[in-house]
Amino acid sequence: MLNTTLCYIEKDESYLMLHRIKKQNDINEGKWLGVGGKFEKDESPEECAKREILEETGLNPISLEFRGIVTFVNDICDTEYMHLFTCSEYYGEIKECDEGELLFVDKNKISSLNIWEGDKIFLRLLNENVPFFSLKLIYSGEKLLKAILNGEEMV
Repeated sequence: MLNTTLCYIEKDESYLMLHRIKKQNDINEGKWLGVGGKFEKDESPEECAKREILEETGLNPISLEFRGIVTFVNDICDTEYMHLFTCSEYYGEIKECDEGELLFVDKNKISSLNIWEGDKIFLRLLNENVPFFSLKLIYSGEKLLKAILNGEEMV
């Protein structure tokens, strides 16, 4: 089981999005995501999120909010626990990212980008300020087969 972080950095009703276009053999190739990555040895979710945000964006997060766990199941890769964060306070300047292009995107326009179908679910939960949640997303390739929120299958 792979543990990762995924953070959506907020500014003026926008999220900082990463268009994944530079990494080789990337399951997320061509998709738009928040920033984050894999845990290193002995890291907590918060430590991983802070490190990944700094490495990918050049920004230093001040106010990380742990919003939920997304269990990402796909028949083409290992199952992943994504520790989901938002961040509204930070300092520093955005730098070039070696995984893709960084761009602040209006929250209302993100669903029109090339994103995973399940991302639309958790982005809605974030925007509605739903309390800490557990979301399981089951895919076959890029097709979302099932979404289970807090143990209950979504219709």
